[in-house]
Amino acid sequence: MTRMAGSPDPDITRLLRQWKDGDEAALTELLPLVYRELRALARSYLRRERSDHTLQATALVHELFIRFAAEGGMNWQDRSHFFGVAARAMRQILIAHARRHNAGKRGGGQAVIDIAEIADPSVRADVDLIALDATLLKLAATDPRQARIVELRFFGGYTVEETAALVGCSHATVSREWHLARLWLYREMRRADPAG
Repeated sequence: MTRMAGSPDPDITRLLRQWKDGDEAALTELLPLVYRELRALARSYLRRERSDHTLQATALVHELFIRFAAEGGMNWQDRSHFFGVAARAMRQILIAHARRHNAGKRGGGQAVIDIAEIADPSVRADVDLIALDATLLKLAATDPRQARIVELRFFGGYTVEETAALVGCSHATVSREWHLARLWLYREMRRADPAG
C-alpha cells in the first residue's frame, strides 16, 4: 500500500462524511484520493484468484463503488473504516463471482488451500475461495477479530502494522492472532477436504 491504511487523513475523512450525507461532489473529489490504494487492494485480492480469472482490478474497484452507491448512507468513521469496509466488500464480490463461475461445476477446479498459502500472504495461489470463505465465516462466529485479521492480511495484503491500525490493537496482538487463525483455518479446511 502506498499509505498506511490506518494513517489519519482529514481530507479523506471529511469527504467520506460529506459523501455519506449525500454530497455527490464529495465523491468526485474523493475518488482520486482513494482510487490508487483501492486498485492495489484489488490486485492483492486478485493474486489469490485462479490464473484465468475474468475480473480485473479496475472492474473490482468499480463494482465496489457501485455497491457502495447502492447501499448509500454508510456511516464512514474515517479513512481506516473506509478501507476496512472496502476490503470486506471486495472479498464478498469475489466470492459471489466465484459462485457464479462455479455454478454447475463439481469442485470448481480449484485447489484446496495449503498452510503455506495462508502463512504467506504474498504467495500467489489458486485458492478455493468458496471453501475459504465458508471456513472464515465459521471462524468469525467464534473469533471475529481473528477472522478480520485474516481478511485484511490474506485477502487485502495489509502488513501487520496496517492491520493493527485497522483492527485497533497492537502489532504483537495481530501477529499472535494471525498465527493462531492460520493454524485454525488450516485444520478446519483439512477436515472439510474429503481428499485430505
